Amino acid sequence: MPAYAIVGGQWGDEGKGKVVDYLSEKADIVARFAGGNNAGHTVVTNNKEFKFHLIPSGVLWPNVTCVIGNGLVVDPEALLDEIAGFKEHSLDTGRLIISDRAHLIMPYHILIDQLDEDIKSATGTAIGTTGRGIGPAYMDKAGRIGVRMADLLDQSQLRSRLSFILEQKNRLITRVYDGDPVSVDDLYQKCLRWGDALRPFIRQVGPMLLEALSKNQKIILEGAQGSMLDIDHGTYPFVTSSSPTVGGASIGLGISPRYIQEIAGVYKAYTTRVGSGPFPTELDNEVGDAIRERAQEYGTTTGRARRCGWFDAVVARHSVAINGMTSAILTRLDVLDGFSPKICIAYRFNGEVIDNFPASISMLDQIEPVYEDMPAWEQPTVGISDIRDLPENALNYVRRIEYLIGCPISIISTGPSRSETILLHDIL
Repeated sequence: MPAYAIVGGQWGDEGKGKVVDYLSEKADIVARFAGGNNAGHTVVTNNKEFKFHLIPSGVLWPNVTCVIGNGLVVDPEALLDEIAGFKEHSLDTGRLIISDRAHLIMPYHILIDQLDEDIKSATGTAIGTTGRGIGPAYMDKAGRIGVRMADLLDQSQLRSRLSFILEQKNRLITRVYDGDPVSVDDLYQKCLRWGDALRPFIRQVGPMLLEALSKNQKIILEGAQGSMLDIDHGTYPFVTSSSPTVGGASIGLGISPRYIQEIAGVYKAYTTRVGSGPFPTELDNEVGDAIRERAQEYGTTTGRARRCGWFDAVVARHSVAINGMTSAILTRLDVLDGFSPKICIAYRFNGEVIDNFPASISMLDQIEPVYEDMPAWEQPTVGISDIRDLPENALNYVRRIEYLIGCPISIISTGPSRSETILLHDIL
């Protein structure tokens, strides 16, 4: 009864999309468990590039059923656009299942998100959200006034429910943010359209996954974003509104943790972050700019430039610990070709060396990374698929990271396509 969790070990954008696609050849189901369309996964296959925001990355394999779990918040318009785009590429979306317990991102969530971020930007307190309504949707979920996929199928109760919610939301929009109210009639008609279009995909997910596990089918649990954006264990308040760690997998899909056989953390060979928040190893210089341009570190979802820095083993150890990772996957090793990389092995604060990740934001703003210099490798690693072909210094870099984070590396990615992958230990 195996399930295999793939989670981000840094601040997201680690290359989980490529990893999940690569592993999905041997999977029966790929089930995403957290986040919304603020996440973005890019997969390259047969010289074609596909961008995913809500649909799990296993959809390119004809044998894989793709599941959007109850832990997600779903923008129906974004999902329908994504489905339409896949149909244009003749991809089969008939294998897509959406949990009837997944919450919807409504137009008022997006409006409130953007208005709130505008106010915070004016006062210098902006977090750097994507403005897609993720946070407000999760707030309503916790506040018990959310709308779920199942509600779209219950048209008899839907209008009265929307009227009750909009009475509260419009007061907030008009009196606090000076925005325009949302029309209940327009929203109701949209919901009817969404319900009709999504009805074929909506069903109970938990029982379906448990049945698959009882048949010994292989399920990949696909995370979004990264562990350092976890609302409890990340750099709060500069975090997302859900749990991208392995703990979110059980909650976000309705399966017991005892089914999870492997927990693989995905790490870039360097570090990136989007938006505001602490970033101890950030390279705000020409080296960081060079890494960004070589790797084209711009957001799949927003297009925003990512902040770039050296690999942070303190962050990596933290995410290994909170997830109980059984293996690590290192991506984008090829980006460092020709660089003389550094690895942050600890922090220095007020003259004291610390090797754990602190919770205090003010402390994180003051710490200095303690670096270990690593020699450059001159031979390119791009496209290498056999560990024996890696330059010695590149291999030493990988092994040093493996030692510092205390977790065996099972896969090394040396490029965006499936073939540009070094498999050291089989995960599935």
